[in-house]
Amino acid sequence: MSDELRSREAYWRQNRRLIAGLLAVWFLVSFVFAILLAEPLGGLRVGRLPMGFWWAQQGALYVFVVLIFVYARRMDRLDRAFGVAEDEG
Repeated sequence: MSDELRSREAYWRQNRRLIAGLLAVWFLVSFVFAILLAEPLGGLRVGRLPMGFWWAQQGALYVFVVLIFVYARRMDRLDRAFGVAEDEG
């Protein structure tokens, strides 16, 4: 197996690992907090809203935006580490 092929496989392995981690956070926020734990979290309040409702309507959106920035930043770092960044020729 050539070095280039090994490097490509390592790049995609790290990319998939990053995506899996971010999807786990996405699942936790959108499904577990907003749906499965909606009733238990309903006793807690964020402002005037029950926390389960807040996670479904507001918190999940904030987390999703943060996930986008985390993915972009981490992928930029990964691209530079493997020499495939857009600004590198």
